[in-house]
Amino acid sequence: MNHQTGILRRGRKFDQVLEGAREVFLSDGFEGAGVDKIAKVAGVSKATLYSYFPDKRELFMEVVRAACVEQADSMVSLAAGCRGPREVLRIAGERLHAVLLGGYSLRLFRIFVAEADRFPELGAMFYRNGPLVMQENLRDYLELAVSRGELRIADVDLAAAQFLEMCKADVFLRFLFKIDENFTDAELARVIDGAIETFMARYGS
Repeated sequence: MNHQTGILRRGRKFDQVLEGAREVFLSDGFEGAGVDKIAKVAGVSKATLYSYFPDKRELFMEVVRAACVEQADSMVSLAAGCRGPREVLRIAGERLHAVLLGGYSLRLFRIFVAEADRFPELGAMFYRNGPLVMQENLRDYLELAVSRGELRIADVDLAAAQFLEMCKADVFLRFLFKIDENFTDAELARVIDGAIETFMARYGS
């Protein structure tokens, strides 16, 4: 692909091209992803692919941008309703596991690490639209819980980060390094239960 600039032209097969490209980028990385393979997986001709994305870099960035939008849209407010701390913390932990272990976020993360020099802005963009949104969402709830007298927290930003990190214990690194790629509901519940108990012992009113 020759590098060209301009507004990407959307059309009937735009999403089809994007889905095929995502599959190939996730399996082969940016450098290993070939245009012929992307077109084949997407079920379109190379001419159609070029009509939407004249440059492979633009195609990769659009795949990442779409993933960021998907992440941000999935973050339902934790502060809505009148649920207690333990229930909300469990929802937050389960949501974190779904993002980290159940989708393609981690595979994108691996690509960002491998392509950090080529795409220094993409890791930050993905973080702002995913992990950071989740942390800020939990922080907003913790502020509400403190105002209700349900929790005692001096630094809600730190507390939110601490809880989410505790929910990664004993599973995230095993998943990251492909030691284990599947966890039972009981294994994940054990981690979340431990995180909740530790959190409430420190911050419960």
